[in-house]
Formats: sequence, C-alpha cells, structure tokens
Amino acid sequence: MRTLHSETSKLVANCASLAALLEVSAYPKPGNIHRLNDFPDTSYEHFLAGSVALGSVMGELAARSYVNENYVNTGLGKGVLDAVNEIFEWQHGGNTHLGVALLFAPISAGAGKWHRTKSKNITELRNIIKKVIEASTSDDSIYIYEAIEKAMPSKNLGKAEKLDIQDKKSINNIKNENVTPLQIFQLCKDRDQICHEWVTGFETIFETGYPYLKSRLNDGTSVNSAIVDTYLHILSINHDSLIARKNGVAEAEKISRKAKWILELGGIDSEEGNK
Repeated sequence: MRTLHSETSKLVANCASLAALLEVSAYPKPGNIHRLNDFPDTSYEHFLAGSVALGSVMGELAARSYVNENYVNTGLGKGVLDAVNEIFEWQHGGNTHLGVALLFAPISAGAGKWHRTKSKNITELRNIIKKVIEASTSDDSIYIYEAIEKAMPSKNLGKAEKLDIQDKKSINNIKNENVTPLQIFQLCKDRDQICHEWVTGFETIFETGYPYLKSRLNDGTSVNSAIVDTYLHILSINHDSLIARKNGVAEAEKISRKAKWILELGGIDSEEGNK
C-alpha cells in the first residue's frame, strides 16, 4: 500500500525525469548536443540515461520534504551530490546534468511540501522553494561543492575571488564560517544563471519560462515547439553564462540577440525561424 509521501516521491521523480528528457529531446534547439549532434565522448543517449537516473533522487528529496514538519534537514546539498553520482553511475559520457540537478533539487524539495498542502497555487510553490533554500546549511554547501568538483572539468569552472571551488581551503572556510549555499550563490549571482535562480527564488523560471511555456501550450503549440521557443525566449533575455565563461560575454550576448531574432521571425514553427 502506497503512502502519501511515496505517491509524492513517484510524482516528482517522474516529473523530473520527464522534464529532463523533453528538454534534451526538443529539436531543433540550439545547444551543444541534441538528437542529431553528438560530441566525441558525449552523446544524446548519455543525456537520456542521465535524465532517467536523476529522477529517483528528486523523488527522495520530495518525500523527505513532505514528511518534515519544517524546512530543515531536507538534505538539499546531499540530493545534488546523490543525483550527480546516479547520473555518472548510469552513463559514461561525463557531466550531462549537473546544472539540471542544481536547479531541480530545490524545486523537488519544495514540490514535496507543496504537494502535502494540496495547493495548486504556483506562487505558493515558489514561496516554499525560497524557504527550503533559506533553511539550507553549510553541510549542504559542502555536498554541493563535492558534486560540482566531481562533475565539472576545472577548465569550465572559472575562478572566484572568494570560496573558489578549486581552492582546497574553501571547504574549511565554509565549515568554520557556516557558509550556506544561499550565501555562496550571492557571490556569483551576477555571472552565473543557476546562482541567480537560487538567490532570486527562481525568478527566471517562475516569471519568464513558466508563463511563456504555459501560454504557448495553451495556444495549441506542440510540446516540442513550445519547449524550443521557451528556451529561445529565456536565452533572448538572459545570456548563457556557460558560453560567457568559455567564449566571453560578447559571444554570449551575440547568441542572445540571435535567439531574439529567431522569435521575431516566428519561432521554430515558421519557415524563416526554423532556418
């Protein structure tokens, strides 16, 4: 017999995997890897495997949050690390979903508690996610650092003036000063989109991405086209922080302008936009 929190776990796990599968499968979506484009060591199939693998961990986060009476001991950071470990266990194409794990973990934990309230108010979900993040501790920070260090090549990390992941002293500083993930992400919110989401209570997702996606789907747009155009819509407003780190801000802003231009032509369902 299923308990309410196990039903919540199943729901959130399936949602997480489905969201990741749909995102990587959306075509033609600009990006490094998609249905018709692989890298020498990383393929579309690696992303499919990673998408499925992370679901169970997101379900566990939701279940733990569901049974907690308050917002502490959710295990947010451990959830990120567990997701990365699962992803690497089920595929050998390198880092496929670190960014997704960092974004999905607070959402999944928040969704667990939101599901318990039986609320369908999306603003309430966002408020709960904010409280989950605010309740995270220095232990969560350390787990997140472990996850990033395992998943990300050092060449893609960049350098930080304070609490740099590649600086071995950072972990001791986090412990001694009780530095939370929220405090760490405050330091990088202006140069990294994931940090920005944590600090702003997922501003881009709730104020830009979700309303646009919902509107396109309500208009009868196919799931595939709605996802691609939502990606372009977000990209047209916020330049890709990974591109900025690897190729410079000017290149990232150039790509954002191109995304805006494609949408102005009618998006991917238009002949001109599809080109």
